[in-house]
Amino acid sequence: MARDTIMAFCAHNDDPILGLGGTLAKYAKKRKKITIVIFSYGELSHPWLKKEVTAEMRMKEANNSFEVLGCKNVIYLGLDEGRFLEQVEAGDPKQKIIEMIRENMPTKIFTHAIDDPHPDHRAVHSTILKTIDEMKHKCDVYTFGVWNPIKFSRRDTPRLIVDISETFGTKIKAFKCHKSQKLTEYSILWSIYLKDFFNGLNRGFRHAEVFTKIR
Repeated sequence: MARDTIMAFCAHNDDPILGLGGTLAKYAKKRKKITIVIFSYGELSHPWLKKEVTAEMRMKEANNSFEVLGCKNVIYLGLDEGRFLEQVEAGDPKQKIIEMIRENMPTKIFTHAIDDPHPDHRAVHSTILKTIDEMKHKCDVYTFGVWNPIKFSRRDTPRLIVDISETFGTKIKAFKCHKSQKLTEYSILWSIYLKDFFNGLNRGFRHAEVFTKIR
């Protein structure tokens, strides 16, 4: 069988950790080829600072967190938050995405869920689905929620269930590298604990991440 090649397309620096950090850490331990593509630098998270200062700070935190996960190939598109669709359709960012997919030929793609409340997350979802459909690239495509409430999907929904019992601690350690994101930590970290715990409890694991298969 061909070696698994993984690509994750996310809106912001901490989304790969929150959405699939345990899975990425597990894949990294198995030496799978992983490429993470982040649409923005998260420069609007600290509006009282200059954008370039925030971007540099958040990239440093993100790089530390990806090192914890064992993921080294991280690419930033550098798009403006709130303007993803507009800028992708302008041409150059979309071409970069196409080139990255062609270069990596992923067997699995992970991206945001279409029902995530954050508009940037939905924009990434729409962009990736539209791009791979236009390319006619055939691979498994899975979605994850970040700001979605905890919910239990229907039994007939195709899913990928990953036992992250051994890498859940790595996921939390990686997220805590984002030291500037205290508001996010207080508002969402508790739901990550609950979501991964209940996902595991229902399937006989201590912790699990569950993804919906859409392609």
